[in-house]
Amino acid sequence: MTQQSIRLRRGAVVLTAVGALVVPAAAGAAALPASAPSAADATNPPSPSPSAAVRPLTADVQQQLDTAIQRVMHQAKVPGVTVGIWRADSGQYVKSFGVADKKSGRSMNPDLFMRIGSETKTFTVTAMLQLVDQKKIALDDTIDKYVSGVPNGSKITLRQLAGMRSGLFNYSMDESFYKAFTSNPKRPFTPQQLLAYAFKHPVLFQPGAKFYYCNTNLILLGLVVEKMSGQKLGDYIRDHILHPAEMSSTLFPTGAEFPTPHSQGYTDQTASGKVEDAADWNPSWGWAAGAMISTLQDMRTWAPTVATGQLPDGKRMISVATQKQRLITPPTSIPGAGYGLGIFKVQGWIGHNGSLPGYESLTVYLPQARTTLVVLLNTDINYKNQEPSTLFGKAITSIISPNHVFDLPAEPAAR
Repeated sequence: MTQQSIRLRRGAVVLTAVGALVVPAAAGAAALPASAPSAADATNPPSPSPSAAVRPLTADVQQQLDTAIQRVMHQAKVPGVTVGIWRADSGQYVKSFGVADKKSGRSMNPDLFMRIGSETKTFTVTAMLQLVDQKKIALDDTIDKYVSGVPNGSKITLRQLAGMRSGLFNYSMDESFYKAFTSNPKRPFTPQQLLAYAFKHPVLFQPGAKFYYCNTNLILLGLVVEKMSGQKLGDYIRDHILHPAEMSSTLFPTGAEFPTPHSQGYTDQTASGKVEDAADWNPSWGWAAGAMISTLQDMRTWAPTVATGQLPDGKRMISVATQKQRLITPPTSIPGAGYGLGIFKVQGWIGHNGSLPGYESLTVYLPQARTTLVVLLNTDINYKNQEPSTLFGKAITSIISPNHVFDLPAEPAAR
């Protein structure tokens, strides 16, 4: 198994001419709306002094952030990155560094569209959980009720698929898939083709036996959403998740479309191993596991929404009871991290990361301090076996929340 195919398989929970151009923070953004994080608090009870969980974003703290972010950029050779931090009671930090296009030198800025990779999983699982609330499906239904031909399908539940405990083989670890993808990264893949790569392999373990991060699980859940909602997955997510959350700059592409303005994206997951621009590659190979596109401000909205199940207007995205199920986060093989239903918890931070060729992202929320962190960058090239999004997350949280340092170390290839 090549190192490139291992990284492509990870897709994102592990679960980069570098300029240090600083773009001033966007002005006039509203403070993070207060929410009643009842479901999140079920697993993350507030500390006696919530304001102490995250340091105030003073001028001194912001200067420390500038320095740390630029240090990671230099070390990991990241062309461009945008960081947003919003603390409900003490302002915000929104800055871009570096370039969005290495050829033209165009600056990175907070308004660019970016591919968000496996953060797509949080949307797909939210769609599934809405169907649970609607009594159209149940978490402990087995997948063979909805999709035929799944190995062990009479034993694997929807809960186990969403929690990465199905035992199914990850299609993006398959060598023939990797060769097909890298030989023509602009080609489309159907969900059925992706499943075929997975299903030719025997199951890895019995359902529920352990955690194994697997894109195959999300392809199956996407098909369940389509079958039981009567809508294409992207249409369902648009109508029932994005519109209610007023996330007008987020989309589920049907092909390689990429709204402008967007950043170029740089990857070494290529047939030659050389770095290429992946901006126009087709993300259909990730589909329900990794195809979506968004912006900094939309992901700012999504972080507390997915972590609490509550919309900015106070209405529920999913019910309190279902959100409690989502936030049961058993330990994983990743030290310090638990994974629930399409969502992780790392040292108190709740959310997900994303990685696909050319792009990485991190969107997390700390309920104790009602603080959001979003990181968007235009490379997925590892630095010393670490994803650059994790390097940024650790550097930033070491400053703003030293008692809640986000660290999601890469797992060995045998995950």
